Order: sequence, then structure tokens, then C-alpha cells
Amino acid sequence: MEQAMRNDFLPVNRADMEARGIAQLDFVYVSGDAYVDHPSFGTAIISRLLEARGYTVGILAQPDFHSAESITEFGEPRLAFLVSAGNMDSMVNHYTVAKHHRKTDAYSPGGEMGKRPDRAVIVYCNLIRQKYKHTPIIIGGVEASLRRLAHYDYWSDSVRRSILLESGADLISYGMGERSIAAIAEALDAGMPVRDITWIPGTVCKVRSLEEISDFSLLPDYDTIHADKRKYAESFAEQYRNTDPFSGKRLVEPYSKSCFVVQNPASEPLSQAEMDEVYDLPYTRRWHPMYDTVGGIPALSEVKFSLVSCRGCFGGCSFCALTFHQGRIVQTRSHESILREAEQMTREKDFKGYIHDVGGPTADFRAPACEKQMTKGVCPDRQCLFPKPCKNLVADHSDYIALLRKLRALPRVKKVFIRSGVRFDYVLADTKSNFLEELCRYHVSGQLKVAPEHVSDPVLRCLGKPPASVYREFCDRYRKMNERLGLKQYLVPYLMSSHPGSTMREAVELAEYCRDLGYMPEQVQDFYPTPSTISTCMYYTGLDPRSMRPVYVPKDPHEKEMQRALIQYRNPKNRALVLEALQKAGREDLIGYGPKCLIRPEAGRPHEKKQSSSHSSNRRKVSQGRKRK
Repeated sequence: MEQAMRNDFLPVNRADMEARGIAQLDFVYVSGDAYVDHPSFGTAIISRLLEARGYTVGILAQPDFHSAESITEFGEPRLAFLVSAGNMDSMVNHYTVAKHHRKTDAYSPGGEMGKRPDRAVIVYCNLIRQKYKHTPIIIGGVEASLRRLAHYDYWSDSVRRSILLESGADLISYGMGERSIAAIAEALDAGMPVRDITWIPGTVCKVRSLEEISDFSLLPDYDTIHADKRKYAESFAEQYRNTDPFSGKRLVEPYSKSCFVVQNPASEPLSQAEMDEVYDLPYTRRWHPMYDTVGGIPALSEVKFSLVSCRGCFGGCSFCALTFHQGRIVQTRSHESILREAEQMTREKDFKGYIHDVGGPTADFRAPACEKQMTKGVCPDRQCLFPKPCKNLVADHSDYIALLRKLRALPRVKKVFIRSGVRFDYVLADTKSNFLEELCRYHVSGQLKVAPEHVSDPVLRCLGKPPASVYREFCDRYRKMNERLGLKQYLVPYLMSSHPGSTMREAVELAEYCRDLGYMPEQVQDFYPTPSTISTCMYYTGLDPRSMRPVYVPKDPHEKEMQRALIQYRNPKNRALVLEALQKAGREDLIGYGPKCLIRPEAGRPHEKKQSSSHSSNRRKVSQGRKRK
């Protein structure tokens, strides 16, 4: 029985390979994640896609990074090694924003930390090169995708070279990768040398001479952007304008007179039929049985009963790398494909009747922002929703509502949740109010989590978010809708501290909002400067790359502590930090006993307390006198 179960998975060791009668694999996929055969894991999608095209693939999950021998488990692949750090950048996976080491890793067996190295892509590629000098190496996944050109690296506080050069790999398959990896496989299978594969959309390669390529835009060279923050911001802005598959140019980043990193335009978005093909592949939807004894892979529990309905996002949040990875053009699966997966899900023995999510980067995006995007691409210098919805935006939830109704009607389904989040300004842009009613009536369980991120307009502009008035309008409509439906349901806002643009004044404004809301977040998200986001560019350069205007950046660790503490001002542990923050902001009016005050005065300054007690005593005497009269 166990052997039959194992055969549902791709080979994970030489014994599996030999049991299938495979003398040499076409591809060996080296991953920083444990092996989970589920479409929410990039390793599963790419390996199953190659398998469907007739290639043999072995999964080398979390090899011992202390020994190059671990890379030789399957021997040399016929075509290439594929390398990914996993579903997360390994540095984000390992470290908090304060650069403290995390204690657990949800993508490792039993949540154990330490199963993958820092900068996993570079380490794995170096191990491969120790054993196989000339075998092609193709790197992909989030870590490679977002570090494909020179980038600011928060953990070393430096501008690092393209990961293609740092790893010694031959190609990067960036973005979601289905189109590019299929084209790479076809070229390699036809006998083409990997150094000649320089034209495939969705790839990054290196060339020795500009004569090897054509029709490109030349970025500043690495030495220039390493030395000049303004040039770095200008280069980033040019990259951001060229993330679209239809309008994007080929970009070239020079490193020397004989070394150029070439980013080809992004792959075209998948059609609905192609999206269906990807998600209809024969996934087991389980972690590999070799992890059963340690309790499996925690990350699977987060997605096991969730459904991906879309990818791509035209939201354009500054702190999000989706523009660089998945792109701004929304791609969707058909209702039929999603329902097939849902029906399969309901037959799982541990399914309790609850579908945890139906969505993607933004749950309620079920079509491109406007009709022209699938043929002409997105506007390079304009956003669809920011600073206000574009006049060409098609805001329509009809298809999403129809999908949710079909899912609710499935046997054994009790409730369908929406947890990947709705874009509240997009909800307001829809002239029909039926989605908000459906959302409140059927898809919220007491609390709806939304992401205004901040309440100060100067910070919101840096965040790429709508003005605070838009969020207040959504709150009002949500409250009124629940009142009409006779439901007691609340909004839980996601808030971010220390984002570029936030001075102590704006941080205090956010604390006042929490006070008026009567809500203290249990968790606060500090801004995390991850690779390839507008916000990270602001953090490093102090410039908004969209306008090249200066931006205040809270970098001092103590200031960041104060900004974070202000949001959680009710926590007694934060009192000293909140007091210092209020004094620095010149907001001593918020220190006292009034209803608007955030904290009480210091214990060593009892005059206000005595005065307050005196006033209370006088009020009691007057009251008692009135009663006697």
C-alpha cells in the first residue's frame, strides 16, 4: 500500500527512479521546500507540467547543503538541474524584519528550522557546480525571480549583483514559469546549447557581447547603481515600467565589457484553458509520505482546503512584489476547473465542510482591469486603482458571485470563506452593491480582514493605497449592510508600521485611529524591505522611483520600535516607548487622563493625578450636597 502511494509522487531518490525503470532523469529539481504535491507549491506545478510534456523529473527536496554528495542522489540529469529556494525567499523564510532568526519553517518537515541554507539558490547551485561542471542549471521561484537583476538586499544592506551571476546558473525562469520552462525544455531537448538560449520570454540570460541580442533598453551598469542611489532608483523605475509582456522591452544590465545580464520581456499571461490545464494536472494534493512520521508539512494545512481562482494583481501596492513576479494582468481558471477541484477536496477524509478560501493575490479580481490589457498590456506609467480608479476600469463582481454560489451549492460544503482578502476600493468601484451583500451574508464569519495598511494620506500615497476617506466609506457601507442583514460582524484592519513616508507624526495618527476604533492589533506588521518592490527602493534610496521625490524613511531600529509600539499603545510593556514617541512628536496632549489620551503620566509626576483626584472629590461633595438638599 505504501509503495503504491509512493508511486503517485515523482521520484524522490534513486530507488524510486530505478523502480520506474528510468536510467537517467531528464531533469532533477532541487528545492528548498519539502516535497508537497499540491498546486499551491511551485515545485509541484513545474514538475507536473514537465511530466505532462513527456519529461522525467526527480525531486531532490532539501538536500544536505553541507555536502555536495547530496546533489548526486539521482546522478547527472540528461537536460538540466532546476533549482528553487521554495515558495519563499530563503532570507524572508529565515529572518524577521528585525533580522532575528525565526524558530520554525512551515515548509519543512514538522516545521523544523534549518533544513535549507540562507540564500538557498546560490548555495544549491554552488554544490551542483562542484560535482557537475557543465550541466545546465535553470533557477526559478520567488528568490530567483525577484533577484533577477541587481537589487537592494536588506540583510546585507547592500546592492547585490543579479542572482544569475552570484549563483553561476545559466538561466533564470522568472515569474510563474510555465511557459518559459516548457520552452527551455524544448530547446534543450532539441540539442541547443544552454548559452544560446537567449530569446525566450520570461527568462534572464547572460551574454558576452551586445551583438548577441537586439531591440533592447540599456540600464545603468552595476558599478553605477552600486555607487549612486539616485541611479539605482532610476534603474528600478525603468524595470517597473517594463514588467508587462506586451509593452515591456528587453532590458540589459552591464557588469563589464564582456558580461551583460539580459532580461527578456515577461511571458504572456496564460489563457483560461491553459490555467485549467495547470491546475488539472494529477497532483496527489499531499505531502510525500516520507514526512508522515514527523507530522507532515505545516504549510499544507494553510492551503489544503483553499482554491486558487486567479493569479496576477492590478492592485499595485508599493510594498508587494507581485508586479515583478506574477504581473498586473489577472488570469483566471474556469468555474468548471475550480468546481472539479472543490469536489475532489470535499472527498478528503478530513474535510469538515469548510472551504477556507477562493481567490489569489486579491480574491475578488476575476478579470483583467480593462479590455485592452490582454492584447496591449497594462499602462506603464499609470495604475488601475491608484490614486483613484481609472476611468477604463471594469469593476464587476458578477463572475465571482456566480462562482461562489456554485461552490456553496456543492454537497458537503457548509461554508465558503474568503480569506485572501478583497480590495475594498474595487468593491466600492462596482456600481452594483450585490457583492457586498453576498460577502456579508455568506462569506464572513464574524470578522472580515481588510488591508488599509495606514490612515495617513501621505503614507497611503507611498503605499500605493487609496486615501483614508475611501476606507472610511467602505467601513460605513459594511456596517450598514450588516445592520440591514441583522448580523453582528466586524472589520479587522491590517496595519503596517514604519513604512517609508511615516514620520512619528503619522505613526501617532495611526495610534489615534486605533484608539477611536477601540481596537489594539495583536500583531503589527513592520515594513519588511524585500527584493523588487517600490517600497524597498524607497527604503534604500530615500526616493520614490515613480516621481523621484524624496521620501522620509524610518530606518533607526529604535524609531521603528516606537512606531510599532504606538499601534499597540495599550500594552503595558510598550509604555516607555509610547511616552518617548509622543514626546518626540510633540504630542504631550495625549499623555494624561482624558478620553483621548493614549497613556497616563509618568509615576514620578503625580500632579495631574492629584489634580484629577481633587476634581473628583469636589464633584462627589457637590453631588452629595445636592442629594442632602
